[in-house]
Formats: sequence, structure tokens, C-alpha cells
Amino acid sequence: MLVPALTALVVRTLAATLRVSTRGLHEIAPFWSSGRPVIYVVWHGRLLLMPWISAWLRRNHGARGVTVLTSRSRDGELAGAYVRRFGLEVVRGSSSRGGAVALRALAGALRDGRDVALVPDGPRGPRYRLQPGAVALAALTGAPIVPLACGARPARRLSTWDEMLVPAPFGRCAVVFGAPMTIARESDREIERKDVEQALLDVTAAADRLVSA
Repeated sequence: MLVPALTALVVRTLAATLRVSTRGLHEIAPFWSSGRPVIYVVWHGRLLLMPWISAWLRRNHGARGVTVLTSRSRDGELAGAYVRRFGLEVVRGSSSRGGAVALRALAGALRDGRDVALVPDGPRGPRYRLQPGAVALAALTGAPIVPLACGARPARRLSTWDEMLVPAPFGRCAVVFGAPMTIARESDREIERKDVEQALLDVTAAADRLVSA
């Protein structure tokens, strides 16, 4: 597909100019070294750089491969082709289409020792509203949820429902990991959902503060 290939080329070229900093690596590094898989959650509006960041973390910090959930829509097909350009694996499905099949595939990836990444307000929003899939997967598998965000400055926010963040060349980029959150099978899922949602909002705000300091 031409569009994913061109987008990946543009992102690689752009990202090569950025000054990247990290916060919270101490939270996640023990999971990488021990082989324990985790479930990353990141808002839809912060996705553009994330496949490149995943490759950068594997190259520089010993991170593992990641399996990503994309929707079964045409947009999901394009997104899947894009992230594969950075060495990520893809599972197709969403809360509305193919959800049960996707959940089983993601659980299998975790059992095989691969990390999983979910976009809990995708594919159509509402923005910054965490859907229950990540909490259900964590409760089913015992894998912890790790809130993840990136911030960039200077950057543009597109006029889309997710306000997609597009960094400018030669700017700053901050990658922030939150503390891993374990979900017990018998826990109140709505309380856990709200807690994860707030944690993801917090790390996103932290990433924005880092590039603004």
C-alpha cells in the first residue's frame, strides 16, 4: 500500500530530527528483562510516532516486540500496514466488530511473551474516554496495564476528533511510562476503568509538561 509506506518514510525522516527523552523507564525495564509481558495503552491522538518509538525502544533500551490491535475498518487496514513497517504485529478487531476474536488473539500474544498495545479511545472516540477492553484483557491474563504517552514541541494538533499530535522537525519529544497497573479478576471493572483512564491522562499531561519545560 502506497499511503502507509509513504507515511512511514515521512515519520522516520521526521523522527530522526527529534531530541527524544524518556521518563519512567525504571517502571517498565524490569518487565523487559524478566520476560513478563505488559499491555500498553495510549490515546489515539498520540499514535503517529508510537510505531517509531517502539522500534527506537527496542534498538536502544531492550524493549520487546509489540502486538497492536487495529479495527477491521478501511482505516484499520491502513493503520495495520503502517505499523507493520516498524516491525509490529497486528491483530484486527474492535469492541464493535471482531471483539471476542481479537481478545483471544491478544491473550495468546501475551501468553507467548509479546507485549500488547491498545488504543482505548479508538477507533472513533470519544476522545480520552477509556473503553473497557484493556481492563478486561488485563483481568483475563494477569498482565499489567502500562499507561504510555508521547509529547512533542513544537507540534501541531490536527482538526480531527482525536486532535492528532504531529511534531515539527528538530523539536523535542518526550516518552513517558506510567506505573504498571494489575487488574484482579474479581475487581470492580468500572472503578478500574476510571483509574486506568486517569493514569493515562496523567502520563499524557506529564509528557506535555516535559517538552514545555
